[in-house]
Amino acid sequence: MPRKGTSTVFFKSPSPTRMTHPSSPLHHTFSESLMEENIELADFSITKWETDVASLFSDKEEATQYLVSIKGLQKAMQYLAFHHPSSDKLGRAQILMQTAMKRLEKEFYQILKSNRAYLDPESVSAHSSSIPSVSRSSISDFEEEDFENELRDEHDSIPEVERMSLAALADLRDIAEAMISAGYVKECTKIYKTIRKSIVDEALYHIGVERGMSLQQIQKTEWEVLEVKIKTWLSAVKMAVKTLFYGERILCDQVFSISAPIMESCFTEISKEGALTLFGFPENVAKCKKTPEKMFRVLDLYEAVSNLWPEIESIFSFESTSAVRSTAVNSLINLGDAVRTMFTDFKTAIQKDSTKTTVPGGGIHPLTRYVMNYVSFLADYNGILSDIFADRPFTIPSALPESYFGSPDQEESISSPVSVRLAWLVFVMLCKLDGNAAMYKDAALSYLFLANNLQYVVGKVRQSNLNFLLGDDWVIKHEQKVKQYAANYERIGWNKVLASLPENPTAEISTDQVKDHFRKFNSAFEEAYMKQCSWVVPDPRLRDYIKISLARRIAPIYKEFYEIYGGVQARKEFWVESLVRYTPDDLGNYWSDLFYGSRSSGSVSSSSSGGGRSR
Repeated sequence: MPRKGTSTVFFKSPSPTRMTHPSSPLHHTFSESLMEENIELADFSITKWETDVASLFSDKEEATQYLVSIKGLQKAMQYLAFHHPSSDKLGRAQILMQTAMKRLEKEFYQILKSNRAYLDPESVSAHSSSIPSVSRSSISDFEEEDFENELRDEHDSIPEVERMSLAALADLRDIAEAMISAGYVKECTKIYKTIRKSIVDEALYHIGVERGMSLQQIQKTEWEVLEVKIKTWLSAVKMAVKTLFYGERILCDQVFSISAPIMESCFTEISKEGALTLFGFPENVAKCKKTPEKMFRVLDLYEAVSNLWPEIESIFSFESTSAVRSTAVNSLINLGDAVRTMFTDFKTAIQKDSTKTTVPGGGIHPLTRYVMNYVSFLADYNGILSDIFADRPFTIPSALPESYFGSPDQEESISSPVSVRLAWLVFVMLCKLDGNAAMYKDAALSYLFLANNLQYVVGKVRQSNLNFLLGDDWVIKHEQKVKQYAANYERIGWNKVLASLPENPTAEISTDQVKDHFRKFNSAFEEAYMKQCSWVVPDPRLRDYIKISLARRIAPIYKEFYEIYGGVQARKEFWVESLVRYTPDDLGNYWSDLFYGSRSSGSVSSSSSGGGRSR
């Protein structure tokens, strides 16, 4: 039953036959009047801007009224289409809607083009949290003032450039919502896709992402040229993912927040082609010919894709962009396979090294420098290599002693997949050096060679991440071995010198025996010195260690013998001047010249100078 007083206000006294639905005819009339009013308001607003060349969205109040009038016109069209499909008013409303959509198309295009600088991905991604999520056309007249005040308060605290970016985004979202709601999806998205795809493609080009680099072209590219392209790609990929594609995803999310399917379609068409080109490059590089010198660039590519994978998975999360995710994953798989192959090839190259010449003076072998530099660089990729060799246990070949890798019971035993493999490479190289040492005809020089090279290995381990991977126990064991090699060198290289002196230098012996000892010492010392003054010990610590060790072994014995039989008190003997050539201090001076690899540093005096050196 109608409320009291209602019939007297809106209706005449109803007849008995119409009492069942007293308000129905009047309700229709009221709805029709509202719809007609909507059409009239839309006609005024749309016609007003039909030929105006100024930007509608430069005036926020006008833009809001325009969008509200379109929303009202849409309601009127829906009402008329249902209740009066043949009405002339419906045709008039449709023409107005077409006019409005053309205007919005123009505004949408202009905003996208003129605000390009404010809609760059970096700005959008940096300030995505500040973007209002409410559309202007979705608020009521009662809420409009509060909404504008809220936006004004928020924007007052934001710098001008960011404010322009947020304003452009809000306008684009309002236009997109209006056009999509009115059924103009194709017109709206065509403009958006065309403009934004050109921007993304241009940005990729400027940061160095090349299009059209097929596998065949990459395989034919010289490594030096390809390496430059890899460096360019490495500097570009982070920006492309974290800024360009991420910002574009946010932009699509905001502009087409009214429809997830439309947003997905736009983002996919804009970004998919460029993303496939971006992530297809490392996959193709991984398929090229694999040589050890390419290892580190391949590792760089793997690391870049691996580090960016969470963002890739999030940004390209749609089913329609699954090909991008698959390409990135395939890049990781192929790059990992390439690294494992090159690792094995590197080991094989060490084993097949066919260098037959010896290093002058027993210095550092080129193989030692190359391998240790290579392995120490590999140690810097420990985390990446751990991923690549995960679930691929390494079995120590039977030829390798388990003690080399440490006891399983020891805390510092080498057990990680990366540590074991790197220790294995070093061991293979050391075995090769043993063979190179055998090429020296002088046994003392071969041991000096081994001491030098192992000292270089230990030094490289200590100065790099290998120290962490191989552990202190490994370093201590090999330092001890260096000392063993040095001791063998001293024993063989200076045994004749030491043997020329009496076992007990203070014991009383005959003059003939004294003469014999001095003759033998002079001969042995001069022979050892002249032979070894061209030998080298590059490491200063090892060089000092050997010199001190030599002095401790020989100098005290010679000093005692000299002081009794060759010193001042013995100078009265005529033979002393000719046979006692060196004072104890002379020995230290001569030893100080050793291991620099130059015979010109000094020469042993052959004259009876009573001690000292001739220069």
